[in-house]
Amino acid sequence: MLPATPRALRLLCSLATPPGPLSAAPPPAELGIPRSSVYQLLEAMAEEGFVTHLPEERRWGLGVAAFEIGSAYLRHDGMERLARPLLARLTEATGATSHLGVLHGADTLYLLKEQPPHAPSLITGVGVRLPAHLTASGRAMLALLPRAQVRALYPGAAAFTDRTGRGPGDPAELRRVLAEEARQGWSMEDGQVTEGFVSVAAAALDHNGRPAAAISLTVPSARPVTPQALAGRVRDAAAELTRRLGGRTP
Repeated sequence: MLPATPRALRLLCSLATPPGPLSAAPPPAELGIPRSSVYQLLEAMAEEGFVTHLPEERRWGLGVAAFEIGSAYLRHDGMERLARPLLARLTEATGATSHLGVLHGADTLYLLKEQPPHAPSLITGVGVRLPAHLTASGRAMLALLPRAQVRALYPGAAAFTDRTGRGPGDPAELRRVLAEEARQGWSMEDGQVTEGFVSVAAAALDHNGRPAAAISLTVPSARPVTPQALAGRVRDAAAELTRRLGGRTP
């Protein structure tokens, strides 16, 4: 591998980490790139469209080519491919229905579902959206978002829908539930989506330490298994998905 290649990749990743463009000088010490080389790499990547220069701000940001590669990753179902074997193993080991979900606004959007033989029918399925504040998957991700982002999604009581009469119904109650679930590292809902079923979930993180997705397990409430026992398994699976996504724990 040419010496410039790993340097360019490290620099590109450093540009992708903050929420907006950043100054290239001086480069982060951990990159180990001389200052003169940084500008040479930026100019070369700008020619190929991977970065863009904002001269008025004296900053650099990601370019269209980087966006196209990220979009191609999504088109190739990258996250689903990485998560599918984890869900299959979870369902085989527990006999529970497993899901992979992501946040879509204030909804949980389910991307994968692994169901054991003869399992009871559930409302959840690939492509189904449910209110994030009611689902274990949604709350596992909401619990790791900045408070300002949660406030934007749930500005008042009108933003809260109800399915079974259970679950957070206003911003203050949601904040309390999310704080508790963030401390324990996993989320649970019991009958808030469908009467008679309990779900536990844990979030997988991206390279910024933000929630990228959540893995959950759902069983009938009457089944003789504790949520804590299932939580240990979903946390392990979410940690493995974080590793596969190249994510990091804050």
